Amino acid sequence: MRLTIAELTLRQGLLGISPCPGRAGFYAADLLAIRYWRPALVVTFTTSEELARTAPPLGDDLAEAGIAWLHLPTADYDTPGQGWDDVSAHAHRHLAQGDKVLLHCMGGCGRSGSAALRLMVEAGEAPEPALIRLRQVRPCAVETQAQLLWASQAAAT
Repeated sequence: MRLTIAELTLRQGLLGISPCPGRAGFYAADLLAIRYWRPALVVTFTTSEELARTAPPLGDDLAEAGIAWLHLPTADYDTPGQGWDDVSAHAHRHLAQGDKVLLHCMGGCGRSGSAALRLMVEAGEAPEPALIRLRQVRPCAVETQAQLLWASQAAAT
């Protein structure tokens, strides 16, 4: 089974959302799919334990391919915490340059979906239409009310 990357435009770039490479047991093929998609930046929202079970060499493999990587460990059903501002700044910088940015958690739904929505709201989109647009490409994006609230709070700042 090949890794599927849902994508949508944001700023001048392309934002992708996917499950964790290796989640279905095909890490090498998933890494190849990421390399083929050619992101400038990959952001991982799995816990360190999830990453160690599923894709332990991900950071090294991405670096070898010339792809920037940030890991913001986030528990399942939670929202990104301390470190988000740095991740956000890197992602927006790449997107403004017309680059591709790939976000993933374990399933590619809640954690990465809420991060995608937050980036969209930070870029000036209203939360409700942004969520509709996001769910057109990734129907499972944003799984909890807390994730929706966290992503939507960017509109107030």
